[in-house]
Amino acid sequence: MNWDVIEGKWKQFKGEAQVQWGKLTNDDLDRIEGNRDKLVGAIQERYGIEKDEAEKQVDAFHNKHAT
Repeated sequence: MNWDVIEGKWKQFKGEAQVQWGKLTNDDLDRIEGNRDKLVGAIQERYGIEKDEAEKQVDAFHNKHAT
């Protein structure tokens, strides 16, 4: 599954994202709208981590939910 599927079904994946990254608010998740780059940026901001680490986490999230 490519990222477009997650973006298209973001409302379904929002809850999973909030479980994984509890510091992201509902407003953050609404603003992200399933956009991978916005998700990476929000994780960087909330968790104070480097972009590479945020991208690794997003990739792991994607792989976990790729069916």
